[in-house]
Amino acid sequence: MQVRDPSRIVVMTAGGLGPRVMINALAKHFSNVHVIQEHPESKRAIVMRRARRFGWPTALGQLATTVAARLGKKVGARRSAEIIAHYGLSAEIDPAIPLTQVTSLNDPACHDLLRQLQPAAIFTISCRILSQATLAVAPCPVINFHAGINPAYRGQMGGYWARVEGDEKNFGATVHLVDAGTDTGGTLLEHRLSPTESDTMSTYPLLITAASTDLAVQALRDAVAGTLRPYTPSVPSVLRFPPPVWTWLYHGLTKGIW
Repeated sequence: MQVRDPSRIVVMTAGGLGPRVMINALAKHFSNVHVIQEHPESKRAIVMRRARRFGWPTALGQLATTVAARLGKKVGARRSAEIIAHYGLSAEIDPAIPLTQVTSLNDPACHDLLRQLQPAAIFTISCRILSQATLAVAPCPVINFHAGINPAYRGQMGGYWARVEGDEKNFGATVHLVDAGTDTGGTLLEHRLSPTESDTMSTYPLLITAASTDLAVQALRDAVAGTLRPYTPSVPSVLRFPPPVWTWLYHGLTKGIW
């Protein structure tokens, strides 16, 4: 029987700029980080799932916003570089950090790898919802980084929705335990901050991530030490999705929130 490695941290992600920044930050504090990276879920699968939930017009409108946000990342590349530099971080992954590619974090190949690695803690960021089977294989606490304040801004684009709803005091990040729901596990730590006038939907996630790396480090230290203290904030729980493009345009034109 394999024994859990008290020094190993496994990061599970689908990749991206924010996760790369976070992984580098974690590697500065933990000497034994192993990354498991899955292939991102296809746009077709995401649209089909949302169409079943919201109908085709809304699903296609959300897709249009996602495309616009992706284009906005290119326009906001300078701001993204400013954010990374301001927090003294790096987006270039150290090749010395072990990385294993899998098709999905919920596939048997990933389960076998977790059994082999036996980490002291698992950290998820920007990946698909973990299945019950994956959670059952995890030999340790599973912690997620969420760019939004839970449970009021679960799901996607938490920073954007906080601004749209005039709730900028709740623009920030949550580190929480992972359960079978979408950002429904017990809250561990929160961090609130303020965006600049240069920030948009395209840079909110990176800004929140870069400003909150210390939060992730502390939660993982607590997980390894066995001192996690999850709690449930007494506020309404709301699951968020990308706005349809017409909603995004409305708030951009009337409130200047892009």
